[in-house]
Amino acid sequence: MYYILFYKTTEDYLEKRGAYRPEHLDMINKAHEKGELVMAGALAEPADGAVLIFKGDSPQAAESFAQNDPYVKNGLIREWQVRQWTVVAGGE
Repeated sequence: MYYILFYKTTEDYLEKRGAYRPEHLDMINKAHEKGELVMAGALAEPADGAVLIFKGDSPQAAESFAQNDPYVKNGLIREWQVRQWTVVAGGE
C-alpha cells in the first residue's frame, strides 16, 4: 500500500528552512534507503507544501516521519496529513 504525507508550510518556510534542511534531507535519504519512502518533493508556484510518498503495510512510517521531522518540530509545517493512496496505474 502507498501512503501520501501532505505538508502545508508556513508563509516564511523558504526563509527559515535552511537551519533544518540538512537534518530533514538526512531523514528523507534514510527513509528512502530503508525502502519506506518512494519519493518526496516540495510543491512550487506557490511553494506552500510538500508531498512524500511512502510504501508499506500501514501509515506508521509516514506518521513517524512527520512527528520526527525538524520542519514539523520547529513550526515550519503548519499542518500535515497522511492519506492512504490507491494506485491504479504504475507503481511496483
